[in-house]
Amino acid sequence: MRLETLLPLGKVDPGLRAPEISLDLGSIGRDARLLEEVGYHGMVVEETKDDPFVIMALAAQATTKLHLGTSVAIAFPRSPTITAMSAWTIQKLSRGRFTLGLGTQVKAHIERRYGLAWSPAGPWMREYVQAVRAVWAHWQTGAPLAIAGPHYTINLMVPLFNPGPIEHPDIPIHVAAVNSVMCRMAGEVAEGIRLHPVCTPSYIDQVMLPAVREGAAKAGRSLDHFQTCMKPLIAVAANEEELVPKVRDVRARISFYASTPQYRAAFDHLGLGDLADRLKLLSRAQKWEEMPQHIDDDVLHQFATIGTYDTIAKKLLDRYSGLITDCEFSIAVKTDADKERLRALAKEIQSDSAALARRAILGVPSLG
Repeated sequence: MRLETLLPLGKVDPGLRAPEISLDLGSIGRDARLLEEVGYHGMVVEETKDDPFVIMALAAQATTKLHLGTSVAIAFPRSPTITAMSAWTIQKLSRGRFTLGLGTQVKAHIERRYGLAWSPAGPWMREYVQAVRAVWAHWQTGAPLAIAGPHYTINLMVPLFNPGPIEHPDIPIHVAAVNSVMCRMAGEVAEGIRLHPVCTPSYIDQVMLPAVREGAAKAGRSLDHFQTCMKPLIAVAANEEELVPKVRDVRARISFYASTPQYRAAFDHLGLGDLADRLKLLSRAQKWEEMPQHIDDDVLHQFATIGTYDTIAKKLLDRYSGLITDCEFSIAVKTDADKERLRALAKEIQSDSAALARRAILGVPSLG
């Protein structure tokens, strides 16, 4: 299982709360080099408060081996041609180390934050990915550019705006997914999925991966190199005492996710629909501080991996090694001892082969 991480190191998803540590743009290169030094496979960046492609450029310039990716960039507010250009540029700069991760965002944000008309996300994203690939193919090989779909008509590329071929033109595209519709679409057109923290092992195995295989079969595509990239819910600290506030924060994040309709399927899968209904009402009333108390220990441990620095690697492997090819995780590095601890964690987690996950993706029963 390969390791990747967001920055700053040790970052966790704060839900509705402000992050404990904000991203320092001036430290991107230094932190990317540190990850490369301690043996991480990759670094990813999400699109929340900073432009992910700018951060990728800073990391690409500072490293030579570290794989880089967006986790995720929001697709629909950008023209496919703009996204194609940004990815093409990062791929050139990184010399083939970039993966384009794309997400859809929910209806309210598309309409009210980005000012766009809403359309069903699955068909829209399928057309979007196909359009990005068509632009790349035109730049690389001169293939005809003739995109004509419900959302995009793209058929013009004059020499002034054509960057031409690059050394590493095969840029993987990963798609953020929670429900089976997006998983099927990813199986049809993408090289991987980026799984949301609410996706539990049983949900991945019983709902998401079968949908991926269904989409791949429909399109006649192989899944031999398909990636499953997870951003788990993790509470980790040096000792049990320091774990207490981390666990409290994880309860808050689970309660927030449960209140969000777009993640409902993952909770319904576990028979937690009533809990989701209660938390949705509390969120509408903006009773944020009341919500975490509805996440009991059973629910907590269904969604979260909790441990100290000494135990977290084994717990992550036990939970995800048979399903996940890539895992987002890191700890804060403030001292040389922290750096060596991160190096040891990276070595332990990445010593695990992806063979079991590959069998799960392909739907091959595990041995024994």
